[in-house]
Amino acid sequence: MDSSFLFQIIAYLGSAVIFVPIAKKLGLGSVLGYLIAGVIIGPSVLQWVGSGTQDVMHVAEFGVVMMLFLIGLELDPGTLWKLRGPILGMGGLQVILSALLIATICSLMGFSWKEGLVLGLTLALSSTAIVMQSLGEKGWLDTVAGKSSFAVLLFQDIAVIPILALLPLLADNASAVTTEGDTWLTDISGPAKAVSLLAAVAIVVLIGKYIVGPILRVITRTGMRELFLVGALLLIVLIAFIMQKVGLSPALGAFLAGVVLANSEFKHELESDLEPFKGLLLGVFFIAVGASINIFFVWQEASTISMWVGLFMLVKIIVLYVLAVVFKLKIDQRIILAVSLAQMGEFAFVLFSIIGQLRLLSADTINIMVAVVAVSMALSPILLLVADKLILPRLNSLANPPESEEKEFDEVNENKKVIIAGFGQVGTIVARFLHLNKVETTILDYNGDRVEMLRKYGFKVYFGDPTRYDLLKSAGASKASIIVSAFDNDEDHMKLVHMVKKHFSHLKIVAIANTRNLAYDLIENDVDRVYRVGTDIALRMGVDVMTELGYRRYTVYRASQKFSKLEEKSLYKLARIRDKGSEYIQMVQETIRELENELLDDMSADDNSSVKNAWSDTERKKGEDEN
Repeated sequence: MDSSFLFQIIAYLGSAVIFVPIAKKLGLGSVLGYLIAGVIIGPSVLQWVGSGTQDVMHVAEFGVVMMLFLIGLELDPGTLWKLRGPILGMGGLQVILSALLIATICSLMGFSWKEGLVLGLTLALSSTAIVMQSLGEKGWLDTVAGKSSFAVLLFQDIAVIPILALLPLLADNASAVTTEGDTWLTDISGPAKAVSLLAAVAIVVLIGKYIVGPILRVITRTGMRELFLVGALLLIVLIAFIMQKVGLSPALGAFLAGVVLANSEFKHELESDLEPFKGLLLGVFFIAVGASINIFFVWQEASTISMWVGLFMLVKIIVLYVLAVVFKLKIDQRIILAVSLAQMGEFAFVLFSIIGQLRLLSADTINIMVAVVAVSMALSPILLLVADKLILPRLNSLANPPESEEKEFDEVNENKKVIIAGFGQVGTIVARFLHLNKVETTILDYNGDRVEMLRKYGFKVYFGDPTRYDLLKSAGASKASIIVSAFDNDEDHMKLVHMVKKHFSHLKIVAIANTRNLAYDLIENDVDRVYRVGTDIALRMGVDVMTELGYRRYTVYRASQKFSKLEEKSLYKLARIRDKGSEYIQMVQETIRELENELLDDMSADDNSSVKNAWSDTERKKGEDEN
């Protein structure tokens, strides 16, 4: 093996290990850390990597494909259908308006209408890799702005198809260009080509729906986890290959395959196996982008590049902000959406390569615009940082808990009967109660700062992700009896439930639900015991309020106990019809009436009881302890 190749691997990985933690520590985010690492090892500074940067970038773009596949796994077809409005509306308007405004500006600056249109279509696209990674790090993917950003990016991936078809039509020498992506359909045009493209998409969907599942089931029966990983990687490579060969976006194909597999039993296994590869390839991709920035060229053309970067990003910010207003996003969500999508995208590098072959733009213009794209990508994490630290706090917007310091997960070798996953407020109280009653527990939590603090107080807490199969196995899940799911967020609850149901089905699951919808999800997945956050505290407060108003404490306490039982009973009944619209509403109304009648009858009966009227605070506390 060529020693220079090994040295380049060392350069890429070593620079990431050095600069990414520094960037994270300074609050700059990992994306900017990777970009800085690329600039440092690139031709402009240390010159450790150079001529092979574009080849590395093409390989690393597979990380973007993998990311879209994993995103697709999170969206079943029903959820995707619900997003059709933002995808077609916001996404379509963003591409059209941004392209037209950029084309107009370029025409006013001396470009021909054809050159302006080419630049508009190319630069209207944003970076899926940077946006999804940055929003994910900040915990904004599940916000309205995060979902809207995803919808816009998805439409942009779809828009690449007509853009690729349009470019040769604008050129005088379309026959001179050869692209690797359309070799299978080179001799096909018009309606026949459109049908072929639709057939390719249908093939991807059919592969995901009818072929992948049975193959993965056969692989899982072998008991070899590494073979399952090989199969998953083969699936994504095959889909990317098919889509590329017919001239479609490999990322779009991977996304569709992910959506098809979203409801399969392999969803969480695929996520846990592919996530490390996605992170590694995206990191290498960002480093390659940083290495492609020629600092000397940027310095020589600083005024020109700065002008174009400022103009193009400003246009996209204005368009996105206006669309956010039209679609009635709140002001903080408007800012997040506009700033996160302001940069130009990685697909611009591919488009400019094709544009060069078609001679739609001069070589000098392409060099400047490639630099503009790279600089805008480098500026994107900085703009998000400014928005997060300086603008959003003044709007009383999203609260961001401090990120825990990254470190290796603890090694766990325990065989306790109870495992507690998540050691927040609820998990802490459960653990303390069990400990005082001589019940030993294994406690797992992935918040490094929390683990460190609780260890100082004497708690034996292990740092690690409780939703991972290998960690649960080493924590003694095979021999444990009960697992307590006490996470702070809904997604981790469901990941843990699916993991336990699949690999440790003997375990009884006790879970705390932060929302009613999560409670319904847990009940539908046959979780043994489901508790709503805050129910007991709210009832105790209600008892105290009514006592202060003069009601007899015993009567009110009895009413609270009955309310709690009826509420739990109704929760399980309503979970079965949560999606049935009018039937659900009718059941809620009946439940409310039933609660009212039961409580009124109970309190009326208690009013006539002289024994219960004499119930003292001391006896009340004793009664509560017995319950």
